[in-house]
Amino acid sequence: MASSGQKFLLKKQETQPGKEHVMKPLPQAINPEYKPSNKPRGKVALVTGGDSGIGRAVCYYFALEGATVAFTYVKGQEEKDKDDTLLMLQEAKTSDAKQPLAIAADIGYDENCKRVIDLKKLLSPSLTGCSEPTLALSSSCVGDPTVLDYCATKVAIVAFTSGLVLQLVKKGIRVNGVAPGPAWTPLPSASLPEEMINNFGSEVPMGRAAQPYEIAPCYVFLASPQCSSYFSGQFLHPNGGMVINT
Repeated sequence: MASSGQKFLLKKQETQPGKEHVMKPLPQAINPEYKPSNKPRGKVALVTGGDSGIGRAVCYYFALEGATVAFTYVKGQEEKDKDDTLLMLQEAKTSDAKQPLAIAADIGYDENCKRVIDLKKLLSPSLTGCSEPTLALSSSCVGDPTVLDYCATKVAIVAFTSGLVLQLVKKGIRVNGVAPGPAWTPLPSASLPEEMINNFGSEVPMGRAAQPYEIAPCYVFLASPQCSSYFSGQFLHPNGGMVINT
């Protein structure tokens, strides 16, 4: 389980979005105390960036809950992380789910907004009656001077999500989002100055960064109509106690 005030060993990665298998300590995608309830059983979950970090944990929890999972990764950069995720999903999947699928697709953050729009155009015709969670980081709400360009793309995704709600609601498609606080994933170790990595997450009221498994159940909740059928246009903020006024 995550502990208060956890320190991270300094290991600056030189290329974004970073690799999970070289991190110390490794991010935790699995919470052994989590009990699946099969709410999204029989559904298909498509997760962008599912090879590591929060994306890997989201893939794992959907597989554990009985969904068939497909995820994207960056070919040539994230092969080891992709293979590790596939192995994890194969062990977690239920007997009636199809084999997990890894899709080589570079959805780099410099084109976050454009790719989200392209993905919406591709998927919306077949999403009748489905839930379509969209990821945006909490930096889109409070700002972060170390990754201004990244924050700007996330602000755009928040606004895009709000507009998409009105466009798709009559088709029975719910659109929601998750805006996490600091989470121990490959991106911080590939983006932040070295002096900030050791105390990453200490600025939030809980005094620590989240582990990916603490964020992932938000997506299961939003994709499960048994839990969230009246949710649309909402953002969940698992952020360690930061107050968000948006």
